[in-house]
Amino acid sequence: MADEFKVYYPLSVSKSRIHGLGAYAKGKIPARKKIGSLAGVIISKRKARQKVKESLSDSIAIVELWNGEALDATGDSNEMKYINHSCGPNTYLRVSGYNVEFYALRDIKPGEELTCNYGPTHHDGKKECKCGSAHCKGFL
Repeated sequence: MADEFKVYYPLSVSKSRIHGLGAYAKGKIPARKKIGSLAGVIISKRKARQKVKESLSDSIAIVELWNGEALDATGDSNEMKYINHSCGPNTYLRVSGYNVEFYALRDIKPGEELTCNYGPTHHDGKKECKCGSAHCKGFL
């Protein structure tokens, strides 16, 4: 597991209009505050990419780290793994050592789905984006 994987603001998980399940704020989350850290298991980047290739699911929760390793949150994790991609996100992701942390870009209202711009992904621009943002680029 990563060193720290706390969730600092209460979240719920339920159906998302973007993809599968989503993480939703139970209360207001102020701008620039750390929401929490993604829980998971540290694996090699090679094993992570193999896992993605072999997966039958399109819900993969793996973040590649700076050192040839990756944080795999596909199995046991926390609510943070349900933060869906959006081209107009309300959170951003920061990697600090082995921690994958999420911060609020702006005030997040109660009931609002948490979203993050994933940046480059294993989809290599081939998966249709369904974020619905006015700034949607169309693909992940």
